[in-house]
Amino acid sequence: MTEMTGKPKIDQLNSYKEAPWASVPKAYQNIVHEDENVIVFKDGYPVTEGHLLFVPKKRTKRTDITICFEYAYDWGVKGVRDYKWEGFNVGINQNECAGQTVMWPHVHLIPRRKGDTPNPRGGVRHVIPCKGDYDEAECVRTSGHPGEHIKATRMPMSAPIIENKKKYKSYREWKKKIPMAELEGLEKEYNEKENKLTKNEVNYIDESVGPWSTWKSITN
Repeated sequence: MTEMTGKPKIDQLNSYKEAPWASVPKAYQNIVHEDENVIVFKDGYPVTEGHLLFVPKKRTKRTDITICFEYAYDWGVKGVRDYKWEGFNVGINQNECAGQTVMWPHVHLIPRRKGDTPNPRGGVRHVIPCKGDYDEAECVRTSGHPGEHIKATRMPMSAPIIENKKKYKSYREWKKKIPMAELEGLEKEYNEKENKLTKNEVNYIDESVGPWSTWKSITN
């Protein structure tokens, strides 16, 4: 596999100030909010109008990252209430396999409006081609070669295996047909596991979880 050049790698950045949003000329013009914990930039390549990046000023503990999600969500809700947009997506690209190119943690807020995409159904599921709308049997994706497209069949969502699953056209239709006894069994299993967290899950939700390296090892 050919190594990409000109792209920052994992842990290459030692400060948010080294990221493109803060290091480009007149970067201060793209700052929309700043406090002791978080700095918010306009995205340099916005997906929609109002696309923002919520960037932690340090990354020593889990809350340095999670506070960015809180800010982004609250900002998104306020935008809806102020009629600036009708909905929004909040998310993070964690590591190169998930699309991260700037190796300092940051959370995206992408405002959404009716008509900004022909079919918004599935939302963040569209990060994987043909996985967005789970009622669509087929989709067309780009092969990577100019002008070439491939017709792809969408794989079904993972779920408990039942012999008659293939009889139904979509996941939702199939789900409605699960025998009541099967649903009761699934519910009982869920309730039994509900309050039994793994060690990693306990560490993850523990406010006292330690340094960035610990948080990173849990989330990878």
